Amino acid sequence: MSGPSLPENIPPHAPSAGPGGIVGWIDRRLPVISGFRQEYIDFRMPKNLNALWNFGAILTAVLVLMLATGIFLAMNYTPTSAGAFMSVEMIERQLPGGWMLRAMHMTGASLFMAALYIHLFRGLYYGSYKQPREILWLSGLVLLLMVMVTAFAGYVLPWGQMSYWGADVAGKAVGAVPVIGGTLEHVMEGSDHLGDIFIHRFFVLHFLMAFAIVAVVAIHVAALHVSGPNNPDGRPVPERQTVPFHPYYTTKDLTGLVLFALVFVALAFLWPDLLSEPENYRPANPMHTPADIEPEWYFLPFYGLLQSVPSKFGGLLAAAGSILVLFAVPWLDRSPIRSARFRPACRIGMVGLVISFVLMGLVGRHHAEGGWMIAGRIAALYYFGYFLVLLPLCARREGQQAEG
Repeated sequence: MSGPSLPENIPPHAPSAGPGGIVGWIDRRLPVISGFRQEYIDFRMPKNLNALWNFGAILTAVLVLMLATGIFLAMNYTPTSAGAFMSVEMIERQLPGGWMLRAMHMTGASLFMAALYIHLFRGLYYGSYKQPREILWLSGLVLLLMVMVTAFAGYVLPWGQMSYWGADVAGKAVGAVPVIGGTLEHVMEGSDHLGDIFIHRFFVLHFLMAFAIVAVVAIHVAALHVSGPNNPDGRPVPERQTVPFHPYYTTKDLTGLVLFALVFVALAFLWPDLLSEPENYRPANPMHTPADIEPEWYFLPFYGLLQSVPSKFGGLLAAAGSILVLFAVPWLDRSPIRSARFRPACRIGMVGLVISFVLMGLVGRHHAEGGWMIAGRIAALYYFGYFLVLLPLCARREGQQAEG
């Protein structure tokens, strides 16, 4: 005797109806809620992710903070050479809570770059750039470039001594490009001197790039959900060794965010001088050059490269090449082994890479003079040698071992 049959228009094992009421009505026509649940609550994650995977959530939280504080700061900022410095002073001294907004924005910029460098290191160490994650890696590097441009534009806006002379150094570096350098410098500065046009252009650039970063972050996250997350072992993880994102990794990310917030608050409110340059609290003076012109700490490695090469154009090529070479890493490293945890030579090489990057920053801090010049050139050679020589050689050897 057969049981009751289903209506023809309902397939066997039909999914549950989902939420009811107005929420369910909307979700059946525009599946935002169910899509969010699928991608951010039920999304399967490997069990063995370590603390380095917290920095994606940290970067997202700091980005939201930077956007919120930046909008309020922009409402009170005057993008002119005569009014920029005074408007920043007014924000800090007269606007209710303005000092806190600026402290949070400045600290957020430094810690965002620190978290971004750690996030990049994690990708390099665990081979997160390998197939099928090339788009994920490339979109992350585009974000790195966009954040650096945004950070430099933001550094210029207070129009203090370091802002002015940092912009002057950047303009001269761009002007060193053969043939088109003069045109590029004029496009960047807007006139034959740093003034109102330059500040206005960089204010617009800083503001628009912040929202463009949000759009690229969405692409980056979408690429992650298509290719799936990597893990410290660098191997495919079976379903039984995964857990849903919520509550396992939401609680883990919240723990990381609390610890990060403690560092953030300490730097913003207890030791603000660690991340600020005293010279930049003086208004820009084109007639007085500071004794030591240097960028923010997160640009020091590239500044060290710029100084370690004898010619200005060569230094510019080296500084730009240090980032551009990262775009080629998925094709320079074709090893079947993904994680450096199982690649002893690459693991040692990564230690040297970090040391060379820090050393280039110290060279930038000490202006590449005397022994620092030699150290800077050695660090630069190792940095490029790791990507262009060591990675391909390790990949070839490991590929031969796998075939054997």
